[in-house]
Amino acid sequence: MSSDKARKLFEALDLDHDGTLTREEVINALRTKGPTLAAAGDLPQWGLGDTDASSALFDSADQDGDALLTLDEFAAVVDRRFGWR
Repeated sequence: MSSDKARKLFEALDLDHDGTLTREEVINALRTKGPTLAAAGDLPQWGLGDTDASSALFDSADQDGDALLTLDEFAAVVDRRFGWR
């Protein structure tokens, strides 16, 4: 079960709206949308990072190693990391 904040962030990062996140989507979306998301309170300011930090977030969430993140995989990491659950 994901938090509302995790779901909202997932949807903002899902650039092609296919219901999954790729590494490239996470990196690109956090770089382009991250500051706006942080300003709106949808992402902690300290959650903004460089490409390596975004890639590490992806790796920690990709539990099945298929190079795609589902909402459940994503939420399990961000809810815990950002204190949303």
